[in-house]
Parts: sequence; C-alpha cells; structure tokens
Amino acid sequence: MSSGELLHIQPQELQFPFELRKQISCSLQLSNKTDNYVAFKVKTTNPKKYCVRPNTGVVMPRSTCDVIVTMQAQKEAPPDMQCKDKFLLQSVVASPGATTKDITPEMFNKESGHDVEECKLRVVYVAPPQPPSPVREGSDEDSSPRASVSENGHSSAAEFTGASKAFNERGEHQDASFEARALISKVTEERNSIVEQNRRLQQELELLRRDAGRSRGGVPFIYVVLVGIIGLILGFLLKRT
Repeated sequence: MSSGELLHIQPQELQFPFELRKQISCSLQLSNKTDNYVAFKVKTTNPKKYCVRPNTGVVMPRSTCDVIVTMQAQKEAPPDMQCKDKFLLQSVVASPGATTKDITPEMFNKESGHDVEECKLRVVYVAPPQPPSPVREGSDEDSSPRASVSENGHSSAAEFTGASKAFNERGEHQDASFEARALISKVTEERNSIVEQNRRLQQELELLRRDAGRSRGGVPFIYVVLVGIIGLILGFLLKRT
C-alpha cells in the first residue's frame, strides 16, 4: 500500500492477467484517512490502450473509492511479457462538500501553488489463472484416475462389456415390445373394420327385407344366398381375430 498524506492507494502496481484478444480489468482502492475532501485525477502514458473509470473524482473524509482500469484487447503479446506503461495518480485537498463537477485541471497544477500529491504506478502482466483440473468423484487422494485405470484394466473392461450387453438386451426388449404393440394395434383396427362392415351389411339386409315386404314378388333368391355367404365369411374372420 502506498501511504501518502492524502490518499492511501492499494495496490501499488496494476496487475493484468494478460490474454490475447481479451479485455482485462483491475481495480485500485483509494482510501481517505483525513478529515478533508480529497480530489484525485488518474493519468496514463498510453491513454488509447486503457480506460479509467472514474479518471477524476472526490473521496469524502474517512471513506474509500474504487477505480477500475480496463486494458483494451491486445492482438500481440509484448516481448518477454514486459510492459512499460505507467500511471500517475494526483490528489489534492478540495473544498468541503466538493463533488466531481467542481474539479478543474487548475487544481492539479503545481505551478499555480497547489499542494499536489503524486503517486506513480507501473503495469505488470501476470499469467492468467488456470482452471482447476477435474477430479473424479470417489477417487482416493493418493491415487490418480490414470493409475486406477491401469491397475484395474481387466475389471474396467469387464464392467464396460457387461454394461454394453445389458444396454443391448434392454434395446432388444424395447424393440420386441414395440413390435407387439404395433401388431395388437393392427389386429384391433382390422377387427373394428370387419365389425363395421358387418354392421353395414346387416343394415343393407334389413333394408332388403323391408323392400321385400313391400314388394309383391319378394326378394330374389340369389340376394339371400349372397347375404348368407357374406355373413359366414365375416363370422369366420371374427373367430380368427
């Protein structure tokens, strides 16, 4: 932590976990340990590369303020991962009740007789955090998954073969059940169709009988024979289903 008379700054260097083509941010915490309103301003040697929010502001007495510094995505890595960029944080006592709107560039001009406190911060590139390696549940702490596979190779192969066989048997059973349901459905549809045809034939026979009752000559013998034959066929088919 950099301990100035006005502001305490933490950390003293800006650490960016460098990754190509990725925007990266880090933060500064400014702590005002005095009873005065303190105005601050952040400058950098490479303003096109970094975005500082807020780059100016006022820290109230006995309070803190966080400053976010964002580095734009970089297309190339610097040689040896060394960065020459630097930041300068200036602070000065402001009038009581001052806000960001009251800050002017003249306040940070030493030549005008203002007591400006300055702190230089350097930029450091660090390696990005590595994701934790996956750990198989139920494995012992002093044995790796690779070793377990090597030592129990035969057992693992047998378990895999058994599981594959059970899966295939279950698939065959499901296929047989599906075929049985399809056959039952087909037979049911055929039976319903035959019943419907029988009902229609009975209606037609009833109509013929009525017509025969009204007519003088009666129903021709050939029609009666045909209806009887059709009735026998339908009865035979219903018994088979």
